[in-house]
Parts: sequence; C-alpha cells; structure tokens
Amino acid sequence: MTVPIRRGPSPSATVPDGADILRDTLRRHAAGVTVITFPGPVGFTATSFTSVSLRPALVSFCIGLEASSTPAARLAERFAVHVLGTANAGLAARFARSGIDRFDGVRWQAQPDGLPVLDGVTGWLSARTVLRQTVGDHLLVVGEIDSGAVAADAPALVHHNGGFASAHPLG
Repeated sequence: MTVPIRRGPSPSATVPDGADILRDTLRRHAAGVTVITFPGPVGFTATSFTSVSLRPALVSFCIGLEASSTPAARLAERFAVHVLGTANAGLAARFARSGIDRFDGVRWQAQPDGLPVLDGVTGWLSARTVLRQTVGDHLLVVGEIDSGAVAADAPALVHHNGGFASAHPLG
C-alpha cells in the first residue's frame, strides 16, 4: 500500500502539524528496542538509543520530560543499556508500562554502585553520563561506555508500526 506524500495544503485540506507528520513517518521506521536502567532501580523501554562515537565510545538516548524515569536520568552518574532480542519482548512490554514496579519478578544484578543489569538480554552496556541536554520535549543523555557484555546471538527485537517485531537477515 502506498501512502501519499503530503506536499503542502490543498485548498480544501487542513495542514498537518510537524508532530503528526513525524509520528506518521516514524511508525514506518523500525527501531531497535532497548531497556535503559539507572540505580534505584529505575528503568524504561527505549527505541531512541543510538551510538554517537567510537573514539571515545559514546552512546545516547532520549526520554520524555514527563516520563516517570526522567528524574533518575537527570541525576544518575551512570546508566545501563540492554539490547533486546525477540525472546525479550515481554521484558520490553513490562518496562514500557507505567504505574507498576517494573523490576518486580525481573532477574537482575546490581553493579557495585547499584546500577541494575538485567539478566537474559542479548547484550548490555554501561556508561558514565557525560552530557544532558533538554531538546524540545525530551532529555538527551550521552554516556561514555565503561563496561558491557554480549550474551547471545539472537534475532533483534524492533519496534515497528506500533508493535514489536523481529529483525531477520535478508538473503
């Protein structure tokens, strides 16, 4: 199915705002699913995780300013990023829910400073926070990697068109 590209207003149409265009377009963009954690323990599901630099090894994520985990993101000296595979879809859904203890029933280990590292994920990284910047209605957080591990080779969990999906190699 082809979706028409919005090129501007027609005489009888209302113009969608930038947020509508962004939301409609990004529903068609598959994004890797991660869980970000902070000491507390505090955590949330994120698709905004990305690499920034190899030298130094920097990564980033964004979190909504009104999200329940934002106070921890503003204060934490370190954070962990958990890369999820398809077997972790339940974990992704759990950490995306509000109003619950997201760690209840979840296996995890605390690093010496209390940073929670989740068990059973495809891989994880921990980072020291080096930058926080409010950008629009989100907080951008950048961290320098200080440890991590790859635990499994599994199909990646992605978020696409409002739901979780699997990424498989082509060909």
